[in-house]
Amino acid sequence: MSFADLGLTEPLLRKLAACQYAEPTPIQQQAIPAILQGRDVLGLAPTGSGKTAAYCLPLLQQLSALPESKVRRLQVLVLVPTRELAIQVDETLGQLSQGTRLKRVLAYGGVSINPQMMDLRGGADVVIATPGRLLDLLGQNALSLGSLSTLVLDEADRLLDMDFADELGRLLALMPTQRQNLFFSATFPAAVMALADRLLRNPVRIVLTTEPADAPAISQRAIQVDDNRRTALLRHLLQQAQWTQVLVFAASQHAAERLADKLGSAGIAAAALHGQLSQGRRGQVLQDFKAGLLQVLVATDIAARGIDIVQLPVVVNYDLPRSAVDYAHRIGRTGRAGADGLAVSFISADTEAHFRLIEKRQGLRVGREVVAGYEPIQQAWAVVDASGNGGIKGKRKSKKDKLREAAAYATKEKPGA
Repeated sequence: MSFADLGLTEPLLRKLAACQYAEPTPIQQQAIPAILQGRDVLGLAPTGSGKTAAYCLPLLQQLSALPESKVRRLQVLVLVPTRELAIQVDETLGQLSQGTRLKRVLAYGGVSINPQMMDLRGGADVVIATPGRLLDLLGQNALSLGSLSTLVLDEADRLLDMDFADELGRLLALMPTQRQNLFFSATFPAAVMALADRLLRNPVRIVLTTEPADAPAISQRAIQVDDNRRTALLRHLLQQAQWTQVLVFAASQHAAERLADKLGSAGIAAAALHGQLSQGRRGQVLQDFKAGLLQVLVATDIAARGIDIVQLPVVVNYDLPRSAVDYAHRIGRTGRAGADGLAVSFISADTEAHFRLIEKRQGLRVGREVVAGYEPIQQAWAVVDASGNGGIKGKRKSKKDKLREAAAYATKEKPGA
């Protein structure tokens, strides 16, 4: 199937050819005709499957047909959870709309609001925004949602998972009830499905699971190592495997900064990427990593959303994610666009039970391994709770439990023996 078969106009087809879009991906084949028909869409597809272009292309065609009376009156709002994803969507729209009359405005926090307010003077056709900054702009009367015809939630799961639920509710109350709604994500947990059931009108449901023949070629490794030896093991793997570009996930801003500093002290070009960096610094770090000036990028989950690096070879879970959903998004940064990828997770005695839960919820089993010279000393006594609650979020072991286990191990006795 070609893009011409999907109902796209000749100008868009020429633009696609110029941008070297070869043929539509499965999500694009199903979503583009439905959006052009004005249908609501609920699109579930793996990371890296082409979801952004799947909604950008038909929306651009709809915008190109607007009468002059509606130009510069906000028609399309794309809500995203992070500034990195906002920038990525804006780049795709900019590439595909070059040379047209379309005016788009990019709005996210962490930078001065004044330039964004200036950009909105005279109106806009499309706004790509994070929820908090959009509310700020609405509070300043910099724009109105009264003329909105299409709402896009990109990475809808994270919009409801990252404390955006209240903000999203306030925004929905300001929008016209008659509008086209497009929800796209790599995962759809219960909260997103509940919102979809409430807002979408007879939607076209697109569910694309990765079949073995189409699944990204991501090899997964789980290496058992004590917490205090993870940094040394990471350095060893970087040298032994000669990884030239590695995205490492840490649990917090502090952890990311600390690990990047340790790697830098060992002569490894590394930098941290997290939500507390200025937008200019975040952009520079990401640019340096993509350009190969950095060997290691140590990122938190919030900063890593929207990172799209062609042929990123390796992802390392230095700290495990809090949820199976985050695990899927993390490893989905590698193995993109048909390239092979490797995802490595460090597993300690304290995190073994949590990783088992991730495996259970992902429907996978990753064989444990050890690296010579880095064999773990601590042992994992904990097992997964039959209820499926152990090891995640508020169900992790307390500090007292860990101290008891450490004391028991010191006397070669298991807890409770």
